[in-house]
Amino acid sequence: MAGRKHRTTWPTTDAVSPLRLVRQGIPATLEQVCHALERRGHPGVSASMLSAWETGRHVTSLRYRKVLCEFYGRPAKDLFAHQDQRLTGAAETPRLLVGHHDLSDAMIDVVQRAQHYLVVLGSRSRDEAYLRTIETVLAARDELVHYRVLFGPPRHQVLADHLLRLLEIRDPHDRSHGLKTLHIGIIEDDPGTPERFFCASESAAIVPVPSVTSAEAFDSGVAFAAGVAERYVDHARQCYAAARKLETARAVRAFPAVRGWPEDTEPAPADRR
Repeated sequence: MAGRKHRTTWPTTDAVSPLRLVRQGIPATLEQVCHALERRGHPGVSASMLSAWETGRHVTSLRYRKVLCEFYGRPAKDLFAHQDQRLTGAAETPRLLVGHHDLSDAMIDVVQRAQHYLVVLGSRSRDEAYLRTIETVLAARDELVHYRVLFGPPRHQVLADHLLRLLEIRDPHDRSHGLKTLHIGIIEDDPGTPERFFCASESAAIVPVPSVTSAEAFDSGVAFAAGVAERYVDHARQCYAAARKLETARAVRAFPAVRGWPEDTEPAPADRR
């Protein structure tokens, strides 16, 4: 990924992707395609980004799939088959997590083992042990890049307090390590944009799923290894790019007061996100 010395876990191939072949058939360089897209009103695509899409190191978002299909005049099933085949062909077996302790422990383990990237999506976190672990890890590893994307405002005060502590630990505008290491954004409440919950690093991801034990509980999840985890990191980066930035204490404090949970009530497993 850009700016990091991190080797992808996806298998390599000598085959040239359809996405690269169609560009070479014009013929056009990566830079020429990027300039052409910008002239058509689609800025933000760099040569390195386009190259990563062509090799399958990164998955092209739906937005840019549509842009490239229109640009090249080819259907998505032709241009992006190499990316989708790698996703479905990952040699990994997901692991089911059942029980709120197992789910919470697995998420904390992902946080503790993160070395390059740590991404968290969701607005309902209220597990203080989990949130404090994130803070401790970020304070100890100043080059660890963290993304936190909310879907609507924080539902609990403990999460709002966590965001303020993140801003005390890191300055989102600091570039002393050559890149930004703290990214906080919010996808505003929108019926057309479903809320998402997951925690991922470059080596593992935990995705909560509907409970397999009870209709009332949210105590189940699926654990993925590095190949899929890297895609979830990419997912979070795309969400952040579309989010309103929330990177000052003033912006966080602007949220209306949010509820806590009673001291004599254990935080619900559904909110360990």
